[in-house]
Amino acid sequence: MKLGRRTFLKVAGASGTAALVSLPSPSQARGRVPVAGEEERSVLVDTTLCVGCRGCEAACAEANKLPDPPSDEKAFAAQRTTGPECFTVVNRGEKADGGPRFVKRQCMHCVEPACASACPVRALDKLSTGPVAYDGSKCMGCRYCMVACPFSVPKYQYDKAIPLVRKCTFCSGRQAEGKEPACIGVCPSGALAYGTRGKLVEEARRRVFGNPDKYTQHIYGEHEAGGTNWMYITDVSFEKLGFEVAVNDNSYPKLVRGALGVPPVVMTLWPPLLMGLWAFSHRNGKDNGNGGNHG
Repeated sequence: MKLGRRTFLKVAGASGTAALVSLPSPSQARGRVPVAGEEERSVLVDTTLCVGCRGCEAACAEANKLPDPPSDEKAFAAQRTTGPECFTVVNRGEKADGGPRFVKRQCMHCVEPACASACPVRALDKLSTGPVAYDGSKCMGCRYCMVACPFSVPKYQYDKAIPLVRKCTFCSGRQAEGKEPACIGVCPSGALAYGTRGKLVEEARRRVFGNPDKYTQHIYGEHEAGGTNWMYITDVSFEKLGFEVAVNDNSYPKLVRGALGVPPVVMTLWPPLLMGLWAFSHRNGKDNGNGGNHG
C-alpha cells in the first residue's frame, strides 16, 4: 500500500486523537489521591495546653506494641524524631520568657499525601476517613515514600531481615472500630482535640485569630502540603519547635501530577507515529529503488 505524505499525516493525527481520547480525564487521574474533605477525622494540637506528661507516647507504644518510651527527663535533652519503633515523640521547646513549651510530633496524615502518591504498590494508602494507613505485606522496600514525604516521617527498619516502613497510622484500626486514636484519650490537659477537619479548622481559627496576643497567627497544617489532618496552634515560633517551615502550601501530588501525566501520553502516541514514519520511509525507499531500475 502506498502511503503519501498527506495520508501519513492523516493516519498519525487520527492515531494521536484516538490515544488522547483514551487517556483518563484529570478527575479520573486524580482518583487515587483523595480530595480535601471537611469530614475527615483530624486532631488539633494546642501546644499552650500541653504539659509534657508524655502519656501519649506511652499509649501509642502500648497500642502499637512498641518498646516503652524513655521514662526520665533525658527524653527532653535533645529534639527527638519518630522512628521505626517510636511513632510519636514529645519534645520541649522554649517560650520567650524561658519557660518550657512542649509539642507532640507524629505523622501529619496529609489530606493528599505525597508518600501514598509515590508508593507504586499502594502499601501506603490514604483512607477516606483521614488516616494514611500502611500494609507491610504489599511493601516492596523501594522507600520512595521516605523521599516524597515533606515532613520526613516514614522510617525504614534497616536492622531487620525483612524490613518494613514504619510510622504512625493514626490508629486506623481503632478508628475503623469507632474508637478514637490511643493518644487522644490519655491527654489530661485537653491539648489534643479530636473531630472532623472542617470543625477543627474553625475552632483553630477562633482560638488563634480571636486571641492575637496569645497565639502565633498561624495554624500549622491548615495549608501546609495542601492541608494535613494533624494541625497545630502555639504561642511561639513553629521553627523553634522544630517544624518544617519551608513546606509548600500546595498538595505535593498535585505539584508533580502534570509531569507524571506526560509519560503515558508519549508512550501512547509514540508507537503509531513510529509506525507511520517507518511506512513512509519504506515507501520512499521502494520508489527510489524503482526509479533507479527505470533509469
